[in-house]
Parts: sequence; C-alpha cells; structure tokens
Amino acid sequence: MSELHAVTGAFGYTGKYIAQRLLARGHHVITLTNSTHKPDPFHGQVRAYPFHWDQPDRLVATLRGVTVLYNTYWVRFNYKTFTFDQAVRNSRTLFEAARAAGVERIVHTSILNPSLDSPYGYYRGKAQVEEALKSTGISYAILRPGVIFGPEDILINNIAWALRRFPIIGVFGDGHYRLQPIYVEDFADLAVAQGEARENVIIDAIGPETFTYRELVRTLGEIIGKPRPIISVPPRLGYMVAWAIGKWQRDVFLTWEEVQALMDDLLYADAPPAGTTRLTDWARTHAHDLGRAYASELGRRK
Repeated sequence: MSELHAVTGAFGYTGKYIAQRLLARGHHVITLTNSTHKPDPFHGQVRAYPFHWDQPDRLVATLRGVTVLYNTYWVRFNYKTFTFDQAVRNSRTLFEAARAAGVERIVHTSILNPSLDSPYGYYRGKAQVEEALKSTGISYAILRPGVIFGPEDILINNIAWALRRFPIIGVFGDGHYRLQPIYVEDFADLAVAQGEARENVIIDAIGPETFTYRELVRTLGEIIGKPRPIISVPPRLGYMVAWAIGKWQRDVFLTWEEVQALMDDLLYADAPPAGTTRLTDWARTHAHDLGRAYASELGRRK
C-alpha cells in the first residue's frame, strides 16, 4: 500500500539512499532539508520542504499525513553557523512536530555508544536526542552506525585521499582502536525495513568487518595501490597535522573530539553485524576512484 513517508536530508548522503528505496516500493516521499537549493537527484519525485525550525506549526503542517519519518539530521561538529546544542533543540522540535502531526513511526539515525554522561558533545547530544525521541510516545527504531561508507562518504574517502598524497601516514597513538564500517546501501535497507515494523528497537548498525584504525589505513593503501609506511604519532601532533590539512582544504578534516572518541574505541560495538557488504570488497571495486578528490564537509553544507 502506498504511503507518505518523510526523509530528512534526502538530497544528501544516507537520506538519498533511503528515499530511493521508498520510491521503489511505491511510496510517496517528501524531504525536510536546510538545502532546498541542492540539485534534486529524484527529478521532482521527492518534494522538498524547509525545516522551519522557528515555525513549529509549519513543520507540523508539512508532516501531516506522513506515516513514517526517517531522521538523518545532525551536525558533525560545532561551527559558527551550527552547534550540537542547536541540533538537539531542532531534533526535539522535529519530534514534537511529528507527534502533533500524527506520524506513526520514526526511524532515527544515531551513533554507536551515545551517553548522557559523555565528555564529548557529539555523543552526549546524540544521547539527548534519543531520550527526546523515546519521550514522544511514537513507535521508534534507533539505528546506531559508527562509520557509513559509500560513494559520498567522507572519512574513508579522505583516508584514501591522504594515502594518495603523502609518503608517510601517521596514526594517533598505537592505532589499535576499532571501526566497523557499514555500507550505505545496507544501512538504507535496514532503515526501510525498520520503517515497516512497529516494535521499539535500538540496533547497532555495524558492518561485517572490524578493523583497527592502523589496519584500516594499511588495507586501504594496499587496495588503492598506495601502500605507505604507517607511524604512531602523539595524538596532539596528529591533530595539528589534521588541523593544517583542514585549513589547506578550507574544511574541518578532523576535530580533537573526534580524535579522542576514536581512541576511546567509541566506533566499536560488541554486536552482530547489521550489514553484509564488506568494505574491502567495495573498496576493491572502487579502487581507481577512491580518494581521487578530497571530500569537504563544509563544502557540502555550503
């Protein structure tokens, strides 16, 4: 049966793949976005609406008639035009609007290992948003990925980009902290499957492979034909290099908080895989193109 579904950020990364699957199932899809000016990959099939954070009544009107809301909205770091606190407030506004509009189900993208007591604003904010969703009384699925890879990915692409350009690669400390990347199409399949359910669930959305960070860098270098010596560097020194790369690219390459969270093993969960696509297989298929161009977080937002 055809239903109306809403996807935040359907002109972006993960939201685009979710919307593709919903359209393929015959659903009507709208998107809520801060970037209505972005090119429309759906050629008019997905109608775009602004978020209207400061006008909740208009947000309610936009969501009226929607059966399932797929929420991918968040910010990666604090910046002069967006902050974690702002993102938490906006998420609460979105969820309250969904409740007022009669939305039946919310499939929400969170992060591995969120915590209200976290010293990191990203993880603390994600936990606050999860609590806000639970308090609405709306049926929910909370999906917790660590790293999502695919053609539009930033992290994996930019590791490959660095491997192509620098003769030596440094890792923070010993590099033994872990990652479990999930393929964006697997993540979208999981999200849409959860949109069809009504049980409240929290799922660690991880892929089938676990790497230490050092292993990930080494493996990507071998796959793209750019094996490099990998050296351990003091975390602060490594961060200074990342900061310099960001300035060079007019972007934020990594934040200090991201470095700390990575080294605290927060991108790892002891859980069964939710996806089946192996990063190594995907990277081999895309080895020629992976890392050819730098992927800019700020560039996408602008």
